Amino acid sequence: MRVYISVDMEGVAGVVHEDQTDPIDPRHAGEYNRSRRLMTAEANAAVEGALAAGAERVLVNDSHWRMMNILAEELHPAAELLSGGPKAHSMVEGVELGFDAALFIGYHAMAGVSPAIIDHTYTSLVHEARLNGRPVGELAINAALAGTYDVPVALVSGDQALAAEARDLLGPSVETVVVKHAVGRFAARSVAPAEACRRIREGAAAALRRSHTPWRLAAPIRLEVDFTLTQMADMAELAPGSVRTAGRTVTFTHDDYREVFRAWRALYNLASVE
Repeated sequence: MRVYISVDMEGVAGVVHEDQTDPIDPRHAGEYNRSRRLMTAEANAAVEGALAAGAERVLVNDSHWRMMNILAEELHPAAELLSGGPKAHSMVEGVELGFDAALFIGYHAMAGVSPAIIDHTYTSLVHEARLNGRPVGELAINAALAGTYDVPVALVSGDQALAAEARDLLGPSVETVVVKHAVGRFAARSVAPAEACRRIREGAAAALRRSHTPWRLAAPIRLEVDFTLTQMADMAELAPGSVRTAGRTVTFTHDDYREVFRAWRALYNLASVE
């Protein structure tokens, strides 16, 4: 069995504020470095669960911000680490190499959900993203791309809002590991890191012993992105094939979700240009 693991940081136990996830501002270096260790520990727990279920190959993709967060020297030796960027497939880079299942660790709820820890969808520039009319977050956007390579998402971990989002999107077969309960955007009741790792390890092993179905979208696939400001849409609509449908909204439609994902990446990156 081949297992793919995408690891974000906002959904990790003990992480409750953006300052703890910021690799740029030196004022936050202490909290950020602590979060890196917590993130690495949860990644290792997922690896251990995969190995217990019989995995013969495990790839861990560092999926947070600049994607250079996981401490390589502390990663489980049975896993490969994919880090750095930019990466064409971003948070699910490497899933195209061929895997039987994916685990999404440390994920968070989509923009606009409350209570949810640090809710957003890839970037604060995005007010809401929709696929075929359905509001989506990073979970759905990434699960859909994994699905084009026949890789189902077997487990997600994060807060209770992310767990509810996963069950609604992927159905009751997906394993959801709740490591904290958000009480606001920057506040949560979190289990101890050791307990979070135990839950992830056991959840991963249990999830991988069951069958799962890849999540796919019916064509044509329509992506709609509502940006926070009109000037962001001014730039995003420069992407070939995109259509400006409202003051803050840019859309892109294609039969192949891989092209939709490429457009998604282009739209929000163009939107960041001032």
